[in-house]
Amino acid sequence: MNFELKSLDLAACAAEKCDALIVLVSEAFAPGKDALSQLIAQARSSGDLEPKPGKLLQMYRPAAATATRVLLVGVGDGSVRHVRQAVATGVAAAKAKAVHKILISFAGAAAQKSVRAVVQAVAEATYVYTTTKSKPEGRVLANVWLCAPDAAAAKAELALGMATVAGVELAKEWANRPGNHATPTMLGTAAKALARFPKIQCEVLGPKEVAALGMGSFMSVAQGSKEPLRFIVLHYTGAAKTVAPTVLVGKGITFDTGGISIKPSAEMDEMKFDMCGAASVLGVFRALGDLKPAINVVGLIPACENMPDGGAVKPGDVVTSMSGQTIENLNTDAEGRLVLCDALTYAARFKPRAVIDIATLTGACVVALGGVRSGMFSADDSLAAALHAAGESSLDPCWRLPLDDEYGEGLKSNFADMANVAGRAGGAITAAKFLQKFTAKMPWAHLDIAGTAWKSGAAKGATGRPVALLLDYVLNQPPAQILPAQAATKSVAKRKATVPAVAARKVAATAKTPRKTPGKVSAK
Repeated sequence: MNFELKSLDLAACAAEKCDALIVLVSEAFAPGKDALSQLIAQARSSGDLEPKPGKLLQMYRPAAATATRVLLVGVGDGSVRHVRQAVATGVAAAKAKAVHKILISFAGAAAQKSVRAVVQAVAEATYVYTTTKSKPEGRVLANVWLCAPDAAAAKAELALGMATVAGVELAKEWANRPGNHATPTMLGTAAKALARFPKIQCEVLGPKEVAALGMGSFMSVAQGSKEPLRFIVLHYTGAAKTVAPTVLVGKGITFDTGGISIKPSAEMDEMKFDMCGAASVLGVFRALGDLKPAINVVGLIPACENMPDGGAVKPGDVVTSMSGQTIENLNTDAEGRLVLCDALTYAARFKPRAVIDIATLTGACVVALGGVRSGMFSADDSLAAALHAAGESSLDPCWRLPLDDEYGEGLKSNFADMANVAGRAGGAITAAKFLQKFTAKMPWAHLDIAGTAWKSGAAKGATGRPVALLLDYVLNQPPAQILPAQAATKSVAKRKATVPAVAARKVAATAKTPRKTPGKVSAK
């Protein structure tokens, strides 16, 4: 789908030939002298068009416009949220097999940030999953013109909107695929494909490499499946290597039966969505590849299946995590935290400015927040505030939940350093408390997206959340921070110019993390 910005006023839009013209009308609309403005004014005065968000009036070949269909849609106060709601309504009403080109025009001034909302709303309303259909019928809409008096001023917002859509739709694609079309190996291949962008590198580790790292917790979840695990490491390097990265850790359970603590059969098919955290990390990197911001981001995806065969981990088994801490597995269906904890330990080697894990982790979070806001946990107030702000600006909201120490009491075990569950009460919080034990002094936040990552029922499918939230967060961070080890090396070099060059290089090398060849899949 092609998006273009056009510097056209309402009268000029009315003269353009297209399949559908969507006009966004706010409460503050002041009609001009052109025919379409007068038609809008008459529709409002008669009560046929209400300015409330999403209220719609459709017309076929009206004399006031050249378009085949004209849709007048209320946008309320003209806020970004109302604009997105209105465009979604308008495009859903307009889309048909004959609609290949749509013009979207603001009947009056519009905030530049509305352009991004328009692009996302159009993409959402026209998205179609086709990968596993024998006779796929994809998106019909090919061209969308966004009309504004000053189109040049909104170019950056258009680019951001299109990159966000590319990321969201990649996340949707992999989350929507059934488990046999989205195995850990396939997910690794999808990550490697992102290395075609010049600033992105990818390495995919197999079982032997993961065992060498001591990721006993992660491996225990995978041991009941014939599908080999994969540990995916993505690097986006847009700034100097001395700049501390943000690390995104996505839960990649490509199918979750619950293991020996098996889930009920009803709706178990939806457990293909248990890798939506991983999909969102892929989506963020896809967007970064288009935008090329001057930042550094690392993506970590522990990917495996949770299956109940004869080799599966058993309730009561004790495993040793990469951190050295031991874990009593009281419920094998609480597996997400077991793969994430080792990835969080691995994240520390990058000396990150912040670590954010993203996971469809608990049904308790769905009970608490439903499908509107993702649950957000962090002991770092500035990180929590930045994530909340990113959620609001991207219309992908989250809500901060508590992390009081008392919530962690239920994780005590008589047989290990901790248990992996702490009972039903406060389940989303106790899961976060478990993960917190593996974050040491890193600025860390946890996003529980169990209620927001997909929809059930007739609208079943992935939402692509929280790609937009994460993208806004990484793009809006303060100026670059230098890695502590690198900064110390530079200070020493300044104080003591007589340090031999070879020795200085050795000191600097200790701050770097060894990488394998981009895109290489290690042997099993």
